[in-house]
Amino acid sequence: MEYEMRIPPGTPSKLVEEVMEKYDKLEFKQTEQGPVIVGEKQDLEGAQDIIIRGLNQRIKELEDKK
Repeated sequence: MEYEMRIPPGTPSKLVEEVMEKYDKLEFKQTEQGPVIVGEKQDLEGAQDIIIRGLNQRIKELEDKK
């Protein structure tokens, strides 16, 4: 069964590219509500981990610049 996962606003394209390279079964779609990744639950959970890790790393980088 396929599911959709919205990509959070402000997610760097580099992270989306990393996810799409690692999980070749996922599909990127642009919807009226914004970009989504479509695929199996297990793959989407892995993609979510990569995105969260990348966003947290970027936040830490920005906080360290203060």
